[in-house]
Amino acid sequence: MKISLVVEGKTEKAFLPVLKDFLKRHLAGRMPKLDEVPQDGRIPTGDKLKRLVENLLTGPRAADHVIALTDVYTGTQPPDFHDAADAKRKMKQWVGNASRFHPHAAQYDFEAWLLPYWPTIQRLAGHNRTAPGGDPETVNHNNPPAYWIKQIFEVGTRRDSYVKARDALRILKDNDLLESVNQCQELKALVNTILGLSGGRTIP
Repeated sequence: MKISLVVEGKTEKAFLPVLKDFLKRHLAGRMPKLDEVPQDGRIPTGDKLKRLVENLLTGPRAADHVIALTDVYTGTQPPDFHDAADAKRKMKQWVGNASRFHPHAAQYDFEAWLLPYWPTIQRLAGHNRTAPGGDPETVNHNNPPAYWIKQIFEVGTRRDSYVKARDALRILKDNDLLESVNQCQELKALVNTILGLSGGRTIP
């Protein structure tokens, strides 16, 4: 089976290698072909997303399923989405009646899925600043997760700002993705979509 993953380019480099390793452990003998479709910046919206998904689902090299992953916080004003549920609803609406399209969203941005690994972030940044409290996915638009990680890197002994394509992979590679899956419902939903489509056992 082939699944096309539509993601922004930096997320592809930072997250997909770790996601693939995690899936391989849970899908022995059932691992699908994951075809990355990185975008230059944010995921397209409206008719552009519809055309992209239709192209991926048709033709001799068509995917069996398409998954799109966007951040809720895209940096636009006013914001494109209120929350993850709104982002998924709008993507589904834009694409239309396509049962093989599966929208997902990181609430509020991808870095929410890194917050469970705060001790690793502290070590890499060289600072003991306290993590933002509560559910990692409730950190809001005013100070989204990427802000918190950027700040600790900049005040730490390394004095080097957070770079997503470089530092996210450094944070993830020494940790078990299951820890974040168990704390972040939107990440769990994404993982379970792939596990379910591949005939694997989903994570409760």
